[in-house]
Amino acid sequence: MTELRPRVVIEAVTPVVDCGRFAAKREVGDTVEVEADVFADGHGGVAGRLLVWRPGADAPWTSPLQLLVNDRWHAAFNADELGRWRFALEAWVDHLATWRKDTAIKEAAGLDISVELEEGARRLERLATENDGDRELRLRWAARLRAYPGGSDAETSLLADPELLAVIDEQGPRPPARRTPAYELVVDPRLARFSAWYELFPRSAGAPGEHGTLADVEARVDEIADLGFDVLYLPPIHPIGRVNRKGPNNTLVAGPEDPGSPWAIGASEGGHDAIHPQLGTEADLRSLVAKARQRGMEVALDIAWQCAPDHPWVTEHPSWFHWRPDGTVQYAENPPKKYQDIFPLEFETPDWPALWDELARVVRHWIDLGVRVFRVDNPHTKPFAFWEWLITEVKTAHPDVLFLSEAFTRPKVMHRLAKLGFSQSYTYFAWRNTAWELREYFTELTSDPGRQYFRPNVWPNTPDILTEYLQDGGRPAFVTRLVLATTLAASYGIYGPAFELCEAQPREPGSEEYLHSEKYEIRRWDLAVEQSLRPLIARLNRIRRAHPALQRDRNLVFHGTDNEQLLCASKATDAGDDAREDAGKNADNDVILTVVNLDPHHAQSGWLSLDLGALGLDGGPFAVEDLLCGGTYTWHDPHPYVHLDPQGTPAHVLHVKRAPR
Repeated sequence: MTELRPRVVIEAVTPVVDCGRFAAKREVGDTVEVEADVFADGHGGVAGRLLVWRPGADAPWTSPLQLLVNDRWHAAFNADELGRWRFALEAWVDHLATWRKDTAIKEAAGLDISVELEEGARRLERLATENDGDRELRLRWAARLRAYPGGSDAETSLLADPELLAVIDEQGPRPPARRTPAYELVVDPRLARFSAWYELFPRSAGAPGEHGTLADVEARVDEIADLGFDVLYLPPIHPIGRVNRKGPNNTLVAGPEDPGSPWAIGASEGGHDAIHPQLGTEADLRSLVAKARQRGMEVALDIAWQCAPDHPWVTEHPSWFHWRPDGTVQYAENPPKKYQDIFPLEFETPDWPALWDELARVVRHWIDLGVRVFRVDNPHTKPFAFWEWLITEVKTAHPDVLFLSEAFTRPKVMHRLAKLGFSQSYTYFAWRNTAWELREYFTELTSDPGRQYFRPNVWPNTPDILTEYLQDGGRPAFVTRLVLATTLAASYGIYGPAFELCEAQPREPGSEEYLHSEKYEIRRWDLAVEQSLRPLIARLNRIRRAHPALQRDRNLVFHGTDNEQLLCASKATDAGDDAREDAGKNADNDVILTVVNLDPHHAQSGWLSLDLGALGLDGGPFAVEDLLCGGTYTWHDPHPYVHLDPQGTPAHVLHVKRAPR
């Protein structure tokens, strides 16, 4: 044995994902709370420090660990820069601090401590021979200890002098110290944590009888921004294949004027790096991105790694596709659905390095045009290794770029994609309808370990998803799902026009496909009709922006009700870690309580069972202001009565006024 082994143990470090295999995630401006169990054998005390490397830095800065309770230690740092950070913990047996503590105990007991004082002086003299720290100060304190007679009380004892305590704290790591590996932490823009997405098809944005353009979308930017959205998401804007083009309602034969599906990418005009000629030019896209950013929004583009049969890659790179024995390419299938107009890419091709490089080039192309947000179609059908490589490559050069994973698949696969680097993930929110399902699912989404890396983005509808709940529930069902999405999750999205107008007619009974789906035809939407949800959408987005409690996921708490048709949940800026980062000086006053009637057909009533501690209350009367419907109420105990009618007031979004402390 050539060297003494460390006696200190460092365990259960947070935030760490899979023992450090993957990076945890935070957002710029967050205070990153680092904790660990730190202890050693015997009775000696321990000390430690946090080491933090900023993105690209070679040397760390350090901060001392502070004891919380029961050998749990803590330190924190402010993640004030985008990019990939690293942190580690280092700890050691603190012999000098242990000496001071034990000597102080003996002095308080009236014992002779002259030998102990000499021991402390010699420790400080040895410490003075080291280069780190104030040598003269250490020697001066060695002399003071030798001259100190002892016998003072605890308050006046030289051993309690703050300067001596500072000398001890300043000594730094003592060999043999224990250091953890350097764990990674990806710091993203705040948009990764809190966002509202609006999806529209650019080709439907034009005047009646005309093919919409990117310029038409730009003309709608002010209107969409006024609704309070942060991301304007466009389905694929590339040329659409003509071979096997689908007609209305996914029919196999398209007419000469049928536009086809935007996800059947590629034609003679170009592929994934081209814009459909009828939509406009790269200059038009740049203009749209600039206008959206001027209004506080980002434009998100769709990434769909698949090709129409007439995509240029099919002839230029035939090895990138799976050819069947009959000489045809296997088209995409998701039984019972068939996509005859789409060829999947063959990621196991021997030419995979060239394929990967080309796909990365496509992403960089759109980044060069100003795009910073990408919604990725079906990432779970592509290799995990590819996504880890691509996202790391992109975010190393552009740490402000975000990727939304559209993977409706098994939970472990969804979580793996998030670990690999996807900034946000679609969820199964659309199909969670009962109070029990919602409580269980959102508790899962907001609990460790997933909350360290999985950021949920909930959508009540998409162009592919028209749930039975929306089909059968009428306008009240849309209102209910909107309130749930905007209050339970920090990030949500809607397939805009269809949701605003409560579009609910399926292609056929039992189908979640829309009749006259916009995926296959150009639609004209009259968004000014009386039944439009636009005023409600705008109001809820204003509430979300005004209340920091709604801008995080980790602070979600469910409360009891005596009626399972009622769901009650709250968010508070001082509940849970990281919950009050953006709340400012009024953080302690921001508590939102939401009560929703999940039954779109009948009025429901019941008594709530509120966790007053989660609401920052300690009993007594408290006021709640209904931000959705207006009015202020005084509740006198944790069991208020509520009555919610889906035809009038299906939900309360309440700002809780805390009692004076």
